[in-house]
Amino acid sequence: MPASPVPASASSEQPTLQLWPIGNCQVSGLIDELAGLVWGCIPRVDGDPVFCSLLNGENRAEGVWRFELVGQVSTTQHYVRNTPILVTRLEAEDGSAVEITDFCPRFERSGRMYRPVAFVRVVRPVAGTPRMTITLRPRHDYGANAAQTTNGTNHIRYLVGDQAMRLSTDAPVGYVLEGRAYRVESDQHFFLGPDEAFSGNVRAELREMEDLTRKYWQLWVRGLATPLEWQDEVIRCAITLKLCQHEETGAIVAALTTSIPEAPGSQRNWDYRYCWIRDSYYTVQALNRLGALDVLEKYLAYLRNIVDNANGGDIQPLYSVMGEGELDEDFAPDLAGYRGMGPVRVGNAAYLQVQYDCYGQIVLPTVQGFFDRRLLRMADEHDFESLEQVGEMAWAKHDQPDAGLWEFRTRQEVHTYSAVMSWAACDRLANAAQRMGRPDRATFWAERADAIRAKIEAEAWVDHPDGGHYGASFESDYLDASLLQMVELRYLAPDDPRFVSTFAAVEKALRRGEHMLRYAQEDDFGAPETAFNICTFWLIDALARSERVDEARELFETMLGHTTRSGLLSEDMDFETGELWGNFPQTYSLVGVINCAGLLSKSWNTIR
Repeated sequence: MPASPVPASASSEQPTLQLWPIGNCQVSGLIDELAGLVWGCIPRVDGDPVFCSLLNGENRAEGVWRFELVGQVSTTQHYVRNTPILVTRLEAEDGSAVEITDFCPRFERSGRMYRPVAFVRVVRPVAGTPRMTITLRPRHDYGANAAQTTNGTNHIRYLVGDQAMRLSTDAPVGYVLEGRAYRVESDQHFFLGPDEAFSGNVRAELREMEDLTRKYWQLWVRGLATPLEWQDEVIRCAITLKLCQHEETGAIVAALTTSIPEAPGSQRNWDYRYCWIRDSYYTVQALNRLGALDVLEKYLAYLRNIVDNANGGDIQPLYSVMGEGELDEDFAPDLAGYRGMGPVRVGNAAYLQVQYDCYGQIVLPTVQGFFDRRLLRMADEHDFESLEQVGEMAWAKHDQPDAGLWEFRTRQEVHTYSAVMSWAACDRLANAAQRMGRPDRATFWAERADAIRAKIEAEAWVDHPDGGHYGASFESDYLDASLLQMVELRYLAPDDPRFVSTFAAVEKALRRGEHMLRYAQEDDFGAPETAFNICTFWLIDALARSERVDEARELFETMLGHTTRSGLLSEDMDFETGELWGNFPQTYSLVGVINCAGLLSKSWNTIR
């Protein structure tokens, strides 16, 4: 990866989404191009961002952990192959250089997974006599207060609200506290983690942690069934999707951040550090295609708890990673926002919405449990009975108005996508019933699926002289990109005349060159200003299924050209400049990379 010039002072540049995630499925962090840990929450992804520089407006020297060389002129970054272990090389104008290795420990120890609330950073001098400054200034209460410190000979305690984090290190503690430049003459090791004495030799322990973490991730990747083409891109997206799972419960968050605007100054700033039933369905679907069953199994356990705790069968669109349903939306007034573009939201009021596609998105991944012999825990009769309750809700709500998958805050309609998901719930329940040897229930659910299909055909189809199309809702004839999912959900075949004409209408209305809008109509915040990346991948999927494969491959390559240097995408993209906007890394977008690579890649049989 070529070096790029950086300013002498990191605080002089505005933040970008050129970020590199690290994590261990308990905590995660985002490292910027200048080796700054600019976003990281404790004790889990939806916790207090003790590292919040990314959203701290112009005050980027607070809420950050940064290494910087005196006379620094360039940086290069790369991941250790098939891991989320990041290596950053900093070079100074006199030719001196250091390499910084960043990771969150993850490996098996004492019969269980060791994944502490901890960040490890190792600095190695690799050229000349580098002089370095360390800035370590965590904050708490969403940027409101600087962490107070106490220290010993080889550690510093940072008091972050009701808890503390301890930095254990073999670097000079005084230099860290004072932010004073000093010469780096040997490897230096930093473990910022729980407030407890570090047992063992810091250097030896952290080197072992690095080695075991590397081995864990490389073995995990070795088990993936990747396509022949675009392997590196798929592997990077798969690793990052796994980092978005909170392993303790199995929940999968939509992104690691909150309040990166969908467009400049739009105030479309949302907290995505929660588990959306919809986004998680797409995530496990993509990872299933790669054979990553561990993510599926943990998520199915999370879903079973959600269904068990559902009040009368009602399922919310999203929950906390611990399954909490009340996610009251508030603001963090002490954080100015990404590039000063507030507000910074904490919580998400979408939990109050009704989004009836969620019932299908519970049934579809769960049904795999009745068929997949590889699973450690296969679904049983009790699971089927519980899933039928979800199916009953899909049936009851299939023709009722909701906020839809785009989460409109001020209007409700009967959205076609939600109705199709309800159809899919009943259709897949019929499959599960057949598998369980329950032909009566199979017939029951198949008949309900047929009834929902008839309703969709009667209410969602819009006749036009040019062939007509499905509308985004039963009440209106506007179009949205989710209509392209009808093939993926097996509601229609790609050569069905109704899909062909709908695709043509959607492409005409929503395509903007190499990008795709969710919809073109004004919503609660006005007309959309950016393209939604997953919708562009849905366009690529539809092109490929419509025998426009060369066009699909070209567009896919174009989208890959828009990824960050870490190989990832956020939620949105300016369809004129190509700049990324929205929360990062966004699971939807990474799912699009994996799915399209699998669809478009040449077969392994072409080289075997």
